[in-house]
Amino acid sequence: MTDGPTIHGEVASGFEPVADAFRRNFTHHGEIGAAVAIYAGERPIVDLWAGFRDRRRTVPWERDTIVPVFSSTKGMAAFTLAAAVTEGLLDYERPVAQYWPEFAAHGKDAVTVRQLIDHQAGLSGLSEIVRLPQIADLDGLATVLAAQKPAWQPGTRHGYHAITLGLYQGELLRRVDPQSRTLGKIFSDDIAVPLDLDFFIGLPAEQSMDRIATLTATRGLDIVRYERNIPLRMGVEMYTKRGFSHAALNNPRCGAPARASRREFLEVEMPGSNGVGNARALAKVYGAAAGRTGALPLDDGMLDRLAAADTADDVPADDLVLHTKSRYHLGFRKSRGTFRFGSDKRAYGTTGLGGSFGFADPATGLGFGYTMNRLGLAVLDDVRSRNLREALLRCQI
Repeated sequence: MTDGPTIHGEVASGFEPVADAFRRNFTHHGEIGAAVAIYAGERPIVDLWAGFRDRRRTVPWERDTIVPVFSSTKGMAAFTLAAAVTEGLLDYERPVAQYWPEFAAHGKDAVTVRQLIDHQAGLSGLSEIVRLPQIADLDGLATVLAAQKPAWQPGTRHGYHAITLGLYQGELLRRVDPQSRTLGKIFSDDIAVPLDLDFFIGLPAEQSMDRIATLTATRGLDIVRYERNIPLRMGVEMYTKRGFSHAALNNPRCGAPARASRREFLEVEMPGSNGVGNARALAKVYGAAAGRTGALPLDDGMLDRLAAADTADDVPADDLVLHTKSRYHLGFRKSRGTFRFGSDKRAYGTTGLGGSFGFADPATGLGFGYTMNRLGLAVLDDVRSRNLREALLRCQI
């Protein structure tokens, strides 16, 4: 093994184990380019980046490099919805159809906002093929979304709404926002700009593509070298083009994940799956939430609800799409089964396809963010992210 790449950035005293784990990801786990950040409230205590942002390993990963983070975007969308609830524009326990009457089609009249954002609505796939240009047509897309028939009885099971969740959230917020802003615009105006986050849901035209890292799929012998948690049942469903996994991940038609670093994909708003940003942005927003800094447009009552340790309901833990045990809460993930993060059950966040992850740890007041450009194959718990999280737990808080 080599000594690994030069690690750039800063680490506060006591958090050196995170830097050691970050380096080990490069020397032992096939990292190409990556960043990790941890914030204690508004104070950065880890801010590291290293490696390369291109497949040929010729262009260095820099401090301001951003990268597609796929479903780690869901956390930013969940915060945006939480702000609308704080403002009184939405209520988690009210039916979606109260705000969006057309949504009631096909027996969806009783589906609550909470059931929708916690992946219980049975809307993880779409019957009509949707492509990127149609996603940009918000009125036309709303018609398709409202007309979708649930794949299971809403509220009885859950299954990961990988792409569709953000589309439903976007239309819901557009309906209730006094200015009819899109979710990406609300996030930018009310969260990203005030917190100075380098994160976008709908990449603005003025943002250069030169600063966006290119993604690399894990193939061939690298699967054997670096991957130990391969989603076999998901792979079978994708190969046979049958089942909930295929329905959730194959439509809307957005192209292969490794091709996500292109403007036509990033410029449309898919608030559950195509945000682009860096680890610092993820850690900063989750740090603001965990540390209750007052920087987010959320009141203490909302922060208490997000951090609630007991989110149990009558829905079985088995995820119909991911074929694992999942725990969802107000648009975020919570620890479940073998997938653990944070200091206790109050922690919440979202993972992204390939390995990215952001979460808040209210017990310690810390926010965590990790981004990378080699796409791992784990369903949830990428070994690189896990290494960093476990190192953090060993640190002196």
